[in-house]
Amino acid sequence: MELEQQFLSLLGMVEGLQRRVYQLEEENKLLIRGQKQILEWAEQNQKDNMHYQENAVYELRDSIEHPKEEFFPKILGGELAIEEIVTHGKSLARFGDGEFAAIAGRIRHRFHTKVEGELQQRLREVLQSEQKNLLIGIADNYGSLEKYTQQARREIRCYLNPQVRKEHLLLLSPQKTYYDAYVTRPYVMYQDNQTDAPKMRFKNLKRIWEGRKCIFVEGCYTGLGVGNDLFDNAGSIRRILGPAEDAFFRYQEILDCCMEQEKDVLFLLALGAAATVLASDLCQAGYQAVDIGHVDLEYEWFLRGKGCRTPIESKYNNELGEEQVLLPIQDEAYISQVIADFS
Repeated sequence: MELEQQFLSLLGMVEGLQRRVYQLEEENKLLIRGQKQILEWAEQNQKDNMHYQENAVYELRDSIEHPKEEFFPKILGGELAIEEIVTHGKSLARFGDGEFAAIAGRIRHRFHTKVEGELQQRLREVLQSEQKNLLIGIADNYGSLEKYTQQARREIRCYLNPQVRKEHLLLLSPQKTYYDAYVTRPYVMYQDNQTDAPKMRFKNLKRIWEGRKCIFVEGCYTGLGVGNDLFDNAGSIRRILGPAEDAFFRYQEILDCCMEQEKDVLFLLALGAAATVLASDLCQAGYQAVDIGHVDLEYEWFLRGKGCRTPIESKYNNELGEEQVLLPIQDEAYISQVIADFS
């Protein structure tokens, strides 16, 4: 009996030691994970500091008199672009990192746009266009970034390194007036995204299509306005669908279809880099066309109120950087609005 008690006692001690060993192993894993996170944080912090140092001279100098040797593009605010579009019937072609990369012959890692010689040339022509009714939108990234969130500032600094800035300035003109391409991104990247300011920016944006006969030229998985009320104030909606990616390869067919439409329609474009060229060609032909890009996704994120980008079920986002499995949009109203499909 005594031996049995001793055995049970020893067994209990062994089990206790085993539990302790397991606890130590788990604690060790946590320590290793924590050390890894600290190293990753330190590395990221070092990169952020490097990007800030590279960009600081431009951010700080933008708040004082611009030195003569520096070139800051003249970019008017999004609200002024909207006023020109609504009051004077102007069109808008927007240039983001994907369009500038295409001109430089590169593919932005988050974008699925194949570099194509004709697209490069056309984008360059549009960027340097002197059409009186065409506004050229570029991102307000070149000077102070104080209106943006910390995350947005990091992304801009990381992207706009000295080489990329130099490439941009070689394409831009100090004599030309541009408009803020972020006019169609009123929510996520702004520091005031948890206030009423984004709501007011969206309200102002909606003036563009208020009561208008609209034709959306969009990717087949874009679904502008599907599942939300963003375009409820439009007079009517029809849709021309293009490919979700690399739409420029169907460009001529899409353009020809647009040219068959009546002149009093408003074209709202969400077709990647192809939309930038299309806005220019339609404007040249006497139509009004506005490149609205990711405005629908921005509105979806605004409705969710989290202040960040998240996947939206059934809607394509070329910036997520991950594989997206999307099914054809089954909304009956959407299907009834499609007048041509080049996807």
